[in-house]
Amino acid sequence: MADQDKTTGRKTGQKYTVPALDKGLDVIELLSKSAASMSQADIGRAMGRSASEIFRTLSALEARGYIRRTQGGQYRLTLKLFELSRTHSPYEELLRVAQPVMRDLSEEVGETCHLTTLREGEIVVLAQHESPKPLRLSIEVGSRHSPLATSSGRIILSAMGDDERLSFLRDYTEYFDLPKEVQDAFLVKVKNAQDCGYEISVGERFVGGLDVGVLIGSPKSKVKAALIVATLQSAHGPNLEQIREAALRAGRKITELVGID
Repeated sequence: MADQDKTTGRKTGQKYTVPALDKGLDVIELLSKSAASMSQADIGRAMGRSASEIFRTLSALEARGYIRRTQGGQYRLTLKLFELSRTHSPYEELLRVAQPVMRDLSEEVGETCHLTTLREGEIVVLAQHESPKPLRLSIEVGSRHSPLATSSGRIILSAMGDDERLSFLRDYTEYFDLPKEVQDAFLVKVKNAQDCGYEISVGERFVGGLDVGVLIGSPKSKVKAALIVATLQSAHGPNLEQIREAALRAGRKITELVGID
């Protein structure tokens, strides 16, 4: 019977071995079990190897997009493995459920709405349904945006625990390079979104722009997203109360239908 490596838990004494591949898989499995990013020295220590022994493995995995270095020089998994398993992706199910609800929302309030999520430190637009009006806002599906400068970012961050949120901000953003008063103002907006369950943002990207956003999912959900109604201010509206209530109903409906409550 094959023995088991005490460090990796992998059986040893197989008839055929590929040491370089084994080392790479050991790194991926180790990072998948770690709640926080790990330094090269930490990874080497956990695997019972020197930091120099795993340097080439880390470089190869980073070059192929399986891991990435944070601003602090530590390593964490990317979503590449998740992308490779997209056949049963929860985001595909989310899109399937959300599209008709978004269509109904857009028709009800007469405004464009879009669906976003957080991927590798950026807000990604997953889907959009445009307003039936001739003059409307539009955002490119697949485009990426800063979580520090969007309602989507603040809404999704509001569903994180305090430690998880600060870890994300440290590893993925320029948050800690901002002036202290800007950091504090940002966290106040996140807390307000957390308390209210929605956010209304006026003139953040450009004068006259207005976003009303709600959370899809819950703090306990592994998959979290934001549903945003994007519109323009005018002398005759829009009716923010109507948009807010409609967006909240749509968000609850998507969450319930996709089963990520």
